Amino acid sequence: MPLFQTSVLKKYLKSIESKEEVKVAYEKFTTYFHNVERQENIRKSKEEQFQEGFLRELFVKVLGYTINPEPNYNLTTELKNVKDAKKADGAILSAGKPIGVIELKGTSTTDLNKIENQAFGYKNNHEGVTYIITSNFEKLRLYIDNAIDFEEFYLFDLSFERFALLWLLLAKDNIFKDLGKQIKNDSLTEEEQITKKLYKDYSTFRQKLFNNIVELNPQYDKLTLFKKTQKLLDRFLFIFFAEDRLLLPPNSTYEILNQWKMLKDELDAYFPLYSRFKKYFGYLDKGHKGRQYDIFAYNGGLFKPDELLDSIKIDDDLLYFHTKQLSDYDFDSDVDVNILGHIFENSLNEIEEISAEIEGEDIDRTKTKRKKDGVFYTPKYITKYIVDNTVGALCEEQKKAIGLDESEFEKNRKGRRKATLERLQKQLDDYRNWLLDLTICDPACGSGAFLNQALEFLIEEHHYVDELQNKLLGGTLMLSDVANSILEKNLYGVDINNESVEIAKLSLWLRTAQKGRKLTSLNNNIKCGNSLIDDPEVAGDKAFNWEKEFPEVFAQGGFDVVIGNPPYVRNEFISEKDKQAFNSKYSVYTGKSDLYVYFFEHAFNILNSSGECGYIVSSKYTKTKYGKVLIDFLQKKTSISVFIDFQDLDVFNGAIAYPSVIVYNKRKGSKNKETLLLVVSNDNYREVDNLFSGALKVNQSELFDRLGSWTSGATDEGLFNLLKRIQENFNPLSEIVAKPQVGIKTGSNSSYIFPSNDVPKVLDGSPLIQNYLIGREVKRYKPAIAKNKILIPYTSGGRNLELVNIKVFEKEYRFLEENRDKLSKRAVIDKGILKGTKTWYEFQQIKTDFPYHAKYIVYPDISLSVNFTFAKEIYYDMTCFGLPSDSESLLGVLNSKLITVFLNTTCVKARGGYLRLKSQYILNIPIPKSFQNKELKTSVESILQEESFLSEIQERLVCLIESKFKILGSKKLQHWNELEFAEFWKELEKARKKVAKDKGEAYKKLGLGEEAEWMQYFEEQKQKAQAIQSKITIIDNEIDQMVYELYGLTEEEIAIVEEAL
Repeated sequence: MPLFQTSVLKKYLKSIESKEEVKVAYEKFTTYFHNVERQENIRKSKEEQFQEGFLRELFVKVLGYTINPEPNYNLTTELKNVKDAKKADGAILSAGKPIGVIELKGTSTTDLNKIENQAFGYKNNHEGVTYIITSNFEKLRLYIDNAIDFEEFYLFDLSFERFALLWLLLAKDNIFKDLGKQIKNDSLTEEEQITKKLYKDYSTFRQKLFNNIVELNPQYDKLTLFKKTQKLLDRFLFIFFAEDRLLLPPNSTYEILNQWKMLKDELDAYFPLYSRFKKYFGYLDKGHKGRQYDIFAYNGGLFKPDELLDSIKIDDDLLYFHTKQLSDYDFDSDVDVNILGHIFENSLNEIEEISAEIEGEDIDRTKTKRKKDGVFYTPKYITKYIVDNTVGALCEEQKKAIGLDESEFEKNRKGRRKATLERLQKQLDDYRNWLLDLTICDPACGSGAFLNQALEFLIEEHHYVDELQNKLLGGTLMLSDVANSILEKNLYGVDINNESVEIAKLSLWLRTAQKGRKLTSLNNNIKCGNSLIDDPEVAGDKAFNWEKEFPEVFAQGGFDVVIGNPPYVRNEFISEKDKQAFNSKYSVYTGKSDLYVYFFEHAFNILNSSGECGYIVSSKYTKTKYGKVLIDFLQKKTSISVFIDFQDLDVFNGAIAYPSVIVYNKRKGSKNKETLLLVVSNDNYREVDNLFSGALKVNQSELFDRLGSWTSGATDEGLFNLLKRIQENFNPLSEIVAKPQVGIKTGSNSSYIFPSNDVPKVLDGSPLIQNYLIGREVKRYKPAIAKNKILIPYTSGGRNLELVNIKVFEKEYRFLEENRDKLSKRAVIDKGILKGTKTWYEFQQIKTDFPYHAKYIVYPDISLSVNFTFAKEIYYDMTCFGLPSDSESLLGVLNSKLITVFLNTTCVKARGGYLRLKSQYILNIPIPKSFQNKELKTSVESILQEESFLSEIQERLVCLIESKFKILGSKKLQHWNELEFAEFWKELEKARKKVAKDKGEAYKKLGLGEEAEWMQYFEEQKQKAQAIQSKITIIDNEIDQMVYELYGLTEEEIAIVEEAL
């Protein structure tokens, strides 16, 4: 599973400055690690015996590190975790801090996957670790940031080319330049750019080809021609891929195009270009022996004669231009099968839309929404996790069942009893045969993302058997060629869309195609049909009888594994005819369920008695009435091993609302069966090093009760129970105040908003200029002081704001008129002007019924902690929310430690741990009926007053600095009371230096006399600020105690809250 994009990696390898240095390092490496006698001694060594030697021989002598206890060491053995007593076997250090962790095992550990979690456990314990290295002395793996992909090196048989990559990534100087991370980032950027560009060209070709075929072949219906267009595209893609991977003669497409052009232009021997391609398709189907080259009969069904496709006409110029354009891509280095997988999956959105439009059907835009700015696909970390925990779980069970212990294979044949060797050989044979009998199905296979992941997993598992076989028998490691066997025996898929089925087949062929080997016919394994309905009267020719279609599977009781991403089709888009069929067939039917619900029971029905199911689906059923029937079904009939709730994070670009992962086994577990639950509350999930390491074990019987709660993200059981209790015993905030209102969206901030000290002179004295607050200015209990002004073309007309006639305000009209064209083109406004519902100068969005001129509670939309305060006679922007309440007691409750912990647990977090304070979380805050407390009100009034005093002192010194030195915007100086004088003075001089530079003036340091005066003034003001801060802290603690009392918290519960902060 490569970490890097091939073309990017080639550039970096070519750029290695000292090729000689690599050769010298390789000579050192081979002298030690390729010595056969030494290899045998390493294999016989225990883990502890060779750990230090391994680090010294590879990392010190070859890669250039200095090991502890040498002076200035950057490599150490044994790095203790920050949070517990566990230790990594080694670490790479930069400035004394770990940037890489190393986990080592003996050669008896053949499968390095087994130590992956352990290694990432060390990584997660040390901030700043990027590189994760695991090794069994014979193999070495390198991960960067996460466990999705890695580079693996066979040290005992490492070629110079592979060593050059090892050196590029792990040599001391390179790792301190962070070169591996840079190559990975460049690879991701390159892959994204190629994917977008290729998809654009591919999509354009399909659309123009389809339109041209429809125009030139009117005798056929459009839907049939659309399907044939897609089949033709599949053929071309295989050719482009195969000629660059040397499965076909290189530059085959260029040869065809050039020959056609020469015959047409120079020899006056014209024939349609498409006829030349049809001839080539025939070669690929039957094979061809020619004078210049031979073409193997890859067959597989893709190039089988198609009477209709062979009879259509296509414009020469269109075919020439687009086949040349697409064949220009390098399908070997630039376009790997992963990029094609992304393109295939995104293609399905367009295919569904176009098909539905041709047939005049309604389509669910939430599912088939076309992604114009990016490519949607199932992320690999999801497909990998589901496959690892379904197929992988069964593999681990089987190894235990047959007694396969990889440590027994470490010793070679010499001196071992024949019976022992036969027993071990039988274990390997039994396990391989069991692998070949596994049946894995995706009942909504789409472009084949899950089937490709299962294919990758099974190939690796067969290679694992090969390694054990090699250890047992000795000799050179030979990896078995099992891809065709896996396609024929292990993988099954069904999809309602025929084009999806063909794309899934193509994606699997591209993964496994080899020169001179026929493509596996997948017609018996991947089929088109309606997975959920077997009645032809309902589903027509898409009706799918699973037992008849896959008799060999159901003769064994059903599939071993069902995996996939069931279609997210909302209930209102399901036809009444289909609903009636579901009602008669599925016990989870309610009449209000979305389509994915039926796939749960369907998976159960097609699994064998001990089968595993892993789905990525919406979690909406955990919080809806219609979901109760499904929950009851899952609780009574399945054993749920994993549930991952992504809450409302947009993991898949809007493709699934409230996504979740569930893995269950058909074997019913005990009442005390534990489920691994992870609630992902942080939207930097894509960068989480080991996303699934922070899971909580819960009893399955309590799982869905927990998921139905807003506090399901609490990882501490005591905290969960506390938050659940207050949620159940107190009313939500929504019953006390109206919905929070988001702030103003002008649609053109530069036209309406100005710094308070830089309002255009033409607007001096304007009654339409008002204070304007932004989210980062809102701080807990502090006065809402706006640093900006807004030109607001609204006035209070009674209770609500009303749009003014701007022409009445002459100077304001002239000012806005200068930007009239730009303002008229704003989204929403432009369409409104055409309809007569909007005027050119109004805002894109403003809540005209919000009481801006009264006292209200305001808070930022995103914040590291809770920051509620009061505002009055002030407008605010989109980064703020306003609660229409003037209650001091409510403000005290919202700013309390208890509610801080509640919001920390319920809110989704943005990058850096920032809380996303969406309305649904705020309105769900439980509030006691008795919150209007006189004592609490008085304390909040006091803390507001003290915060106001503190702000005055802070602002006074800041204003002095600004007026005396013209220094603006220094964050450190704005918080001067948190600094020591030496820090303050250093920051002041730094800011003065910058001002002088900006003005082009000479910088002159302040004298000692001035410094002494400033020191005295600074310390006096800081002492005043600290005295006020001490009062604030005391009052704050008193408010927290009052809030604890309002909620009836015990001493033990208070301790849980305090610990959770």
